[in-house]
Amino acid sequence: MHTPVRHPENSGSSPTDPYIQLVTPDGIRVPDPIYDRWVDDIDGARLRELYLDMAVIRRIDTEATALQRQGELGLWPPLLGQEASQIGSGRALRPSDFVFSSYRENGVAYCRGVGMEDLMRVWRGNAAAGWDPYAVNMAPTQVIIGAQALHAAGFAMGITRDGTDDAAISYFGDGATSQGDVNEAMVFAASYSSPVIFFCTNNQWAISEPVTLQAQVPIANRAPGFGIPSTRVDGNDVLAVMAATREALERARSGHGPTFIEAVTYRMGPHTTADDPTRYRDAAELDDWKAKDPLTRIEALLTQMGLFGADFTADVAAKTDAAAAELRAACLGMPDPVPADVFAHVYSEPNSWLDRQQEQYSRYLNGFAPEENRA
Repeated sequence: MHTPVRHPENSGSSPTDPYIQLVTPDGIRVPDPIYDRWVDDIDGARLRELYLDMAVIRRIDTEATALQRQGELGLWPPLLGQEASQIGSGRALRPSDFVFSSYRENGVAYCRGVGMEDLMRVWRGNAAAGWDPYAVNMAPTQVIIGAQALHAAGFAMGITRDGTDDAAISYFGDGATSQGDVNEAMVFAASYSSPVIFFCTNNQWAISEPVTLQAQVPIANRAPGFGIPSTRVDGNDVLAVMAATREALERARSGHGPTFIEAVTYRMGPHTTADDPTRYRDAAELDDWKAKDPLTRIEALLTQMGLFGADFTADVAAKTDAAAAELRAACLGMPDPVPADVFAHVYSEPNSWLDRQQEQYSRYLNGFAPEENRA
């Protein structure tokens, strides 16, 4: 891989190190002799599509957070501030690639075509998995930190055996890089030259612990120790993320094995809606990162190009509001699950031990029914 060009704006990353940047926080398009070719097809129209994608998932995220605060969702993991990382990488994939994400990549799920109701199921407590993974080529939400990296590495080994040029991608946060699963996955991927991308969303905080507590050097520097080339990219720059992901995908498809991408971004909201970030981070840090917002920099670039006029603004507002309304209706209209369904998919074949539990649970529930309705 290539050594990225250092830009002055990079001084806000932590730990500091150069990263790929194609659009500055002020909306200035920075020429890059290496990475421009990976996004040379992104003209003004495509750039507006990327902006719309980011605006829609931000609106979805805002609505889902409101639904949780109103008691309609049990929990929600906000993605505010990380839109460019998710859209830039998600739109680089093709439908036949397979995604293994953490619990925060709802923007990637949107790119894969996951419906609004399916996005809500797990967080409303209506299902153990939100969608059919084979319908959208994206595994269900993974809450166990880092486990999905092993799944992606194994799936990629299967891709090689199948002889296709598809790829797998695993998303995880900076905190997950301290988990054994992520490191073991890189051992397997490097050993078998598997077509997999390890996409680390470095959002600066592993719940309440800063990235500097576990990473004394940039996280991307770890991967070469496994024999995996790495790239460090401005995770708030949708074009840079797309370029880095496309390069990694080409490497995977051409038989040259895995790539590690560290997308340097920031979690603007809480870790989940159960978290209070004001207890552990400085408000000044939040203000610094607001100046690097993924949407405002593309808005500035489009404005310079004469492509962010009143008509486009109205179109964005209409589509984001429609997405939010669809999400809310899907959530509130979701039927409650049947209690006995919790036993439905534990084993693939009948199991007497589980049958006994289900019978006991049914009798327990029956005890709450009106006497005339009891079985």
